[in-house]
Amino acid sequence: LLGQILDQWFESEPLKATLATDAVIGAMTSPHTPGSGYVLLHHVMGELEGRRGAWGYVAGGMGALSQAIACAAAARGAHIFTEKAVCHVLLSKDRRAQGVVLQDGTEVRSKLVLSNASPQMTFLELIPQEKLPKDFVQQIRQVDTRSPVTKINVAVDRLPSFLAAPNTRDGQPLPHHQCSIHLNCEGTHLLHQAFTEATLGHPSSRPMIELCIPSALDPGLAPQGCHVVSLFTQYTPATLAGGWSWDEQARNAYADTVFDCIEAYAPGFKASVIGRDILTPPDLERIFGLPGGNIFHGAMSLDQLYFTRPVPSYSGYRSPIPGLYLCGSGAHPGGGVMGAAGRNAAQVALKDFRQL
Repeated sequence: LLGQILDQWFESEPLKATLATDAVIGAMTSPHTPGSGYVLLHHVMGELEGRRGAWGYVAGGMGALSQAIACAAAARGAHIFTEKAVCHVLLSKDRRAQGVVLQDGTEVRSKLVLSNASPQMTFLELIPQEKLPKDFVQQIRQVDTRSPVTKINVAVDRLPSFLAAPNTRDGQPLPHHQCSIHLNCEGTHLLHQAFTEATLGHPSSRPMIELCIPSALDPGLAPQGCHVVSLFTQYTPATLAGGWSWDEQARNAYADTVFDCIEAYAPGFKASVIGRDILTPPDLERIFGLPGGNIFHGAMSLDQLYFTRPVPSYSGYRSPIPGLYLCGSGAHPGGGVMGAAGRNAAQVALKDFRQL
């Protein structure tokens, strides 16, 4: 249990609760859920520019990271096509992957196919079910993809001024504006309470909020004097109690709750908002293809990690379809902006390619 680990090392409840957010981030779990300690480890492993456990902003926004990867691939001779939806994986008569078919009917032939889509998308939508072992299909269907996350992107006309550390007269970013700010995290019991509400089908009345202001470090993301605020919030169930859906009214009601919470820490925040984009779990699934809205393509629980990710017997990036590999967050070691799954999958695919 994460709670036991934190109690062993720390005394301050606000500090323990702040650290606990990295153990439940993106997970429909409580700090008191068995196995939650691993998710904390997952978020602090690795390093950034030599600093162990550090995280950072990508200059130019997260899209700049995709562009950097694309440029590196193109420099090696890769051809990149965007806005070309894949309809299904092309299979040979002996059931081997030999390319993909686009929605417009175009066939793209290749000796190997690596899928960065989720296991559910890859094997339940892009491959005919009769071409896969029945037990494998059943295991993929049973992967836990519950997500508690609602992401809210906000445009504001001034920096939030927090009661704990008010802004200076010049309105310039202070050190805390350049970090992750955790709200409603004064105690682990608050996180557990928020989790409990979501398990009953209700959005948290006092949600966990991780607030970042990337434009405080990267001014080019917003017009002068304005800022973009990224709110990573939970817990919000994908399916609401009573059969209610996440319609526009429900989205805005939850966002208003989040903004009310921020207002209590930073009076004037609501008045500074000039635009907002609300992405509930169903929105994250529909727009980005995340199963259940899960940012990790599947829960990072102990039963879905290591040799069982995505399912037992297929944790080595290969699949029941020869020539088809899984290289996204649904493969080992899971989610996060680190590229480990892709790098590992590429090494396995290259090894097989040399033996063709």
